[in-house]
Amino acid sequence: MFSGIISHIGSVAESRGGRLAISAPRNFVGKLGIGTSVAVNGACLTVVGKKGGAFVADIMPETARRTTLGRLRKNAIVNLELPATPDSFLSGHIVQGHIDGIGALTNVARKGNGRMLKFSLPRGLSKYVVEKGSIAVNGVSLTVIQAGKNCFTGVIPHTWRTTSMHALKPGDPVNIEVDIIAKYLKKLLKTRA
Repeated sequence: MFSGIISHIGSVAESRGGRLAISAPRNFVGKLGIGTSVAVNGACLTVVGKKGGAFVADIMPETARRTTLGRLRKNAIVNLELPATPDSFLSGHIVQGHIDGIGALTNVARKGNGRMLKFSLPRGLSKYVVEKGSIAVNGVSLTVIQAGKNCFTGVIPHTWRTTSMHALKPGDPVNIEVDIIAKYLKKLLKTRA
């Protein structure tokens, strides 16, 4: 489990044959052990090795299909987050690291001191997105400003600078994870009907 509060940015050192190596700051890599979960652009992966200033994770075909991880190229910037612990300060929202689908950034506009971002949502996910609800985009916990077929959200200057959001351009694919509580509520209501 994660909170969607990005602690570090890394970059792709290698991506081939279902294996991903991510270069990251030493203090981040030092906290990882073999078998540790780690969120890379919001997708929960398991550390299978470490070499130098990088950690290595395997990507299943399902992960490559449902996320942007299979499309990552060398030097691509990625958001990183360690898993939550019982002592973690949950300042984002409950993020599982189980990506629901791939969306795309469609527009970025400056607004006051922040930026408004518009994302397309994968088919069938808009029913889980509500105004002032939570959504994770590339692992970043964001508050939905406007919900609909497409999702509008905003980021403050800190989030823009300290995550990979500043590197996104319109058309870029992003990992989307909707709020787990909304998915459970939908299932509960469907089974009661």
